[in-house]
Amino acid sequence: MRRKETINLVKSRDRGPLEFESHASEHEGDVMSIAKKTVVTAPQSATIKEAAEIMVKNKFRRLPITNPGTGQILGIVTSMDILDFLGGGDKYKILEEKYPGNFLGAINESVKEIMTRNVEILSHKDSIKDAITKMKKKNVGALPVVDAEKKMVGIVSERDFVVLLSGVLTDELVGEYMTENVISTTPGTRIEGASKIMVRNKLRRIPVVGEERRTSHPEKDKIMGIVTATDILEFLGKNSAFDKMVSNDAEDVLNTTISEIMEKTVVATTANTRLGDLCDAMIKEGIGGLPVVNNGNLEGIITESDILKAVNKL
Repeated sequence: MRRKETINLVKSRDRGPLEFESHASEHEGDVMSIAKKTVVTAPQSATIKEAAEIMVKNKFRRLPITNPGTGQILGIVTSMDILDFLGGGDKYKILEEKYPGNFLGAINESVKEIMTRNVEILSHKDSIKDAITKMKKKNVGALPVVDAEKKMVGIVSERDFVVLLSGVLTDELVGEYMTENVISTTPGTRIEGASKIMVRNKLRRIPVVGEERRTSHPEKDKIMGIVTATDILEFLGKNSAFDKMVSNDAEDVLNTTISEIMEKTVVATTANTRLGDLCDAMIKEGIGGLPVVNNGNLEGIITESDILKAVNKL
């Protein structure tokens, strides 16, 4: 079972160190034991709108783009690529320059225009240790797995490690791994502005706090909600964006404030929560990160990426 295998990959301070490295070398290729083998993909002829709809329908943050004939991976589009397109970065030029303000035209552009082409991958012969090392080194949340013919045979993500570590890291606490200097925003921020914050800072979620206290004393900020890349993706993929349009003008969509799409009922944690229990909560709620609060005040944030750091230190 996965839980039993995981216990051999981590160490408990009470039980003493277990040799992760020797486990990985003895079982070369064990990355396939945690990889998702049924992978939803799309061709590069799919539109940005279609890609967003597929991601929302399947609750994905990323969508591999493959050659329908060979199964070889051509690129990958992530929720961050779509945020970039919505105003967060260089891909906004499609909306701004190629289709000046014409949202409907831009969103029906081919997904190949925004996908990442140089995709970091794993071999099906790689180990779990290889996956952890590469994900941390390349700062990516998932790695497609390919066979000798470069055909995609699976994908490994940070979420897979959260599942594996649920209930296992019993001694490590959230406070040891959380990010304390949290970038937050306010309910009046536009979708374009939120996208820009996420893309520039490589964040997939931003806590939403009261306007008057956001920049002065973060430790005293009362959290009002949280907005994620997935929330913005759903706004696009569920066609809610089109309800906002009175014309083809992109401003009709981009002027939407995050107060309309943010999650107001926030699942949070505390600094004294054990990481194993945190992983349980993340799986149960289907979320990739939680604000860390103290009496309702925001004092940090912990994400799947931080969980991977914890594994890397064991």
